[in-house]
Amino acid sequence: MSVRLVAAHITMAYDELSVNEEGFNKEFSQLSESDDDPISQWLKLAKGRGETADSDPVLLNLIVELHRKIDALEMFLKNEKPKRVHLKHRVDIESIGFEHFKVSSDVFVSGVEYYARIEMPVHPKRDVPIFFRAIDASLAEVTKIHERDEKEWGAYLTARERVLIREAKAK
Repeated sequence: MSVRLVAAHITMAYDELSVNEEGFNKEFSQLSESDDDPISQWLKLAKGRGETADSDPVLLNLIVELHRKIDALEMFLKNEKPKRVHLKHRVDIESIGFEHFKVSSDVFVSGVEYYARIEMPVHPKRDVPIFFRAIDASLAEVTKIHERDEKEWGAYLTARERVLIREAKAK
């Protein structure tokens, strides 16, 4: 099987799906496209009612992100942490494809299903929940991902390819 991968350095926390399938499915739903913060819910409703039609979308997104940063700072000051299920293992992803990724060490069991949160280096920075199946000890195939996250994954992959092409041309 031939899989095209591009170098990318991302951190991932993961665990076998069988450990807590119900909890992982619940968290996957909570981290869905609807977001789990009140400002995103408000913005979605405002867009649905047409209240943002006259607003500059870039400025609106920047203000929303500023609000999220203030919320994060407030959580930090209160020593609060977002509620997430415990994932026992951490590993670095060394390369990604549109439906596959390869980790830096041999940690998977072939054919086993896993759940993971990937710390995507995109704006806004956030955790992307995925389900995946191990093809071998270091290669995996993504089996379930939210649509918005899949688009960001693809955009990040494309951006990484562009960087590598520019680096190759410079040499």
